[in-house]
Amino acid sequence: MTRPVTVLLCALGGEGGGVLAQWLVDAAHQAGLAAQSTSIPGVAQRTGATTYYVEVFPRPLAQLDGRRPVFGLYPVPGALDLLVSSELLETARQIGNGMVDPARTQVITSTARTLTTLERMQLGDGRRDTHVLIGAVRRFSSAHHLLDMAAITRDSGTIVSAVMLGALAASGALPIPREAYEAVVRGSSVGAAASLRGFGRAFDTVARSDAVACTDAPAHAEPVAHADAGAPTVGVARAEGAAPACGPDESAAPAGAAGLPPEVAGRFPKSLHTMLAIGRARVLEYQGAAYASLYDDRLAGVLAAEQVSDPAGEHGLATTREVSRWLALWMAFDDIVRVAQLKVRASRLARVRSEVRAADGDVLKVFDHFKPGVAEIAGLLPPGPAQALTRWDRRRVAAGKPPWALPLKLGTHTVTGSAALRLLGSLQGMRRRGQRFAQEQALIERWLATVRDLTVAGDGGWQQGHEVALFGRLIKGYGTTNERGKARLLHVLDHLAVGARFASAAQRARAIAQVREAALADDAGKALDLALARHGVAPSPSTEQPIRFVRRRPALSR
Repeated sequence: MTRPVTVLLCALGGEGGGVLAQWLVDAAHQAGLAAQSTSIPGVAQRTGATTYYVEVFPRPLAQLDGRRPVFGLYPVPGALDLLVSSELLETARQIGNGMVDPARTQVITSTARTLTTLERMQLGDGRRDTHVLIGAVRRFSSAHHLLDMAAITRDSGTIVSAVMLGALAASGALPIPREAYEAVVRGSSVGAAASLRGFGRAFDTVARSDAVACTDAPAHAEPVAHADAGAPTVGVARAEGAAPACGPDESAAPAGAAGLPPEVAGRFPKSLHTMLAIGRARVLEYQGAAYASLYDDRLAGVLAAEQVSDPAGEHGLATTREVSRWLALWMAFDDIVRVAQLKVRASRLARVRSEVRAADGDVLKVFDHFKPGVAEIAGLLPPGPAQALTRWDRRRVAAGKPPWALPLKLGTHTVTGSAALRLLGSLQGMRRRGQRFAQEQALIERWLATVRDLTVAGDGGWQQGHEVALFGRLIKGYGTTNERGKARLLHVLDHLAVGARFASAAQRARAIAQVREAALADDAGKALDLALARHGVAPSPSTEQPIRFVRRRPALSR
């Protein structure tokens, strides 16, 4: 009672951390306490954090006989009483900076993750291990509360700062009654009702001590094909009766993907039905029933090979499961038709309205920017016209000109913009006759044929086929990223998985695994070339790049 209570608030850009700090100071004043806050600005969005340091003297000013407490301006490492954070990795970062004291600091953190720029840049799964982050919170705190603030925020229709305030208020770290907190929130002119909902839900969650600790969330959940999102989501497996996993529960299959046609379900074991249903739904939505049947046939071929190699099912049909995941993503490759369809979906427009918090009577204008190049346009044309168009663009580039592209700005909210996108999205029929569709199907068949052949290739064949199946992770993104991944996959298939000689199948499987990890290690491909060289394989070929000479303008005289 003779020193201030020290609080560090950690938020990301745009999450209302400054509002939260002001709410806390105002609530302290409502309770007759002296308080002071200092903002420590960071950078916007997920490249950093914005932190706010607040000190509150726990005795009312009326009891100090006219004396005033002296506050500090910055947090001192190891001298925090309370750390409140809206993001799990930010919490761990503050712990790594030595800000908390295991004997003194109470930690309140969200279990939700907002991936950092570096995590998103990784070719493979660059996410930090959730178990490690949770373990650090437990190990370096005197008490801790872990709750999914993102889910509470979303369900309450508010901002996370209100949720953070509710969790803070319920922690008991400050002698401020709940009514004082609610009074300052109610006094905010915008979104007060929603903020009070979020405040109340977080307060009740912490007060009931049912904030989850994410005891069984897997360290890295692999992406799966989702039929509606247009991009992979994260699936999290959870054992029956186990504690909830970190973040929103996305383990359930999306609506409409829970069931399979009886004729399809009968071809595959039940253990594959969940992943098969999700992947098949994506392919069906992408190009229709015939394309979904092709997906079924391709997967059945891999299953047959795996059952020959592993008749007892000791490996749980892992190869077929991995192929079902990556095959669905590859078969539903992104092109201009797919992008146009996603842009005009009602679910997308509803999400945009929710993100900007547009009310029913508000006018929302959405402008989408596109820059299709020759590759995107040629991909929908038959091989003859597509090759002619590609040769023309290559001549332009060889002459020192930039690749041709058509910048477009379409108002999706307008009749003309929406009609243009819907017209483009209706060109699914052209896709099958296009050059890119044929190229993608040929590459897919080469990958699947290698998986099948190596799976049944003698002792240890299962492991070889499984490692090649995992190479489907290289096919991702669009444009040059997608092309680079396919080129590396083909090089490995031709020169390592099939062309190279090894003493045993196990040795080949280890080599493929090492090369795959190297391929996912860096975008430049240096680690991949080094891994290939260790196994006596030539490095992947370099891509020609034109050399451009730019005339230097003479300096202007002053």
